[in-house]
Amino acid sequence: MKKLIVLLAVTLISFGTYAQNSIFDKFEEMDEVSSVIVNKEAFRMLAKFKGGGEEGQEYFDMVKGLSSFRVFTTENPAIAQDMNAIVSKYLKSSKLIELMRVKDEDTNVKIYVRQGKDEDHVSELLMFVSGAGKYTKNSDSPVKAESVILSLTGEIDLNKISELTESHVPGSSKHLKKQ
Repeated sequence: MKKLIVLLAVTLISFGTYAQNSIFDKFEEMDEVSSVIVNKEAFRMLAKFKGGGEEGQEYFDMVKGLSSFRVFTTENPAIAQDMNAIVSKYLKSSKLIELMRVKDEDTNVKIYVRQGKDEDHVSELLMFVSGAGKYTKNSDSPVKAESVILSLTGEIDLNKISELTESHVPGSSKHLKKQ
């Protein structure tokens, strides 16, 4: 399951909307939250690099349209509850639609998108993961649950994403094409 989450995050980092303050930025200053924030200027700089073959160039082409990439992760149960509440509040006030839900034991992954300029583009992608890592493999001993918010904004071309994800996860592009 974690491999799928990491693959989705790596794939999605390659696409995104406007470098604006986010409702989730409050988590950046919290001691028990790990965060990664990448803004529009970093994507512009990254897009100037050449190399990596044809697939690498496709990733760089997608990066050009990104505005922000934000990831917030915690193992603190109180902060995880706050993350859940903030995501729920945001979903009620935004125009995001649910793209997919995945439940694997105690882990829940929910992915939402905001329609972009046409049916082939989205302007925002939000992924919320809760309950990841509640139990270690081969053990019944509990560990701290992990919650993750991933927010990606910009001009995200679903056709490019589906081509790249299909090469890594066969059959995955059908979910994106349904959007």
